[in-house]
Amino acid sequence: MGQATHDHASLMLRLYELRREPRMREARDWFVLDCTASSVEELMAKFPPGSKENASFRMVTSYWDMAASMVNRGLIEEELFFENTGEIWVVYDRLRPWLPAWRDSMGMPHLFRNLESLGQRMEAWREKLAPGSNEKLRERFRQRIAARAKAHEK
Repeated sequence: MGQATHDHASLMLRLYELRREPRMREARDWFVLDCTASSVEELMAKFPPGSKENASFRMVTSYWDMAASMVNRGLIEEELFFENTGEIWVVYDRLRPWLPAWRDSMGMPHLFRNLESLGQRMEAWREKLAPGSNEKLRERFRQRIAARAKAHEK
């Protein structure tokens, strides 16, 4: 465990305040429950540029990529961050399957590298503390998304 400082804690609290902003909270809820796609093409078809969903997607992913860059640069102690923020892993896990294709299509090999790097380390940290927990979380989210989709069919 690293040495967390008052500055680290202060920045963590500031990040938490930003997450509580009403539009950001709405975007985060949408991302976790409704932002599903099996490819970049499907993502762009379902949530095209100019749509509220696309704005929510960009808001959530850019927020967490920014937060990851702070941790990656040592502005927030990593374990302190991991202990207090699980949502970043959900965002990383949702993007993970199609990040390489998205980077290729955009010609941006660095796209979401901060988020990806931190997400991988967080996953390893969690697996070390609680083996199997990452897959259990994935399954839980698959069930929540399926139940939500079924409810919307009615």
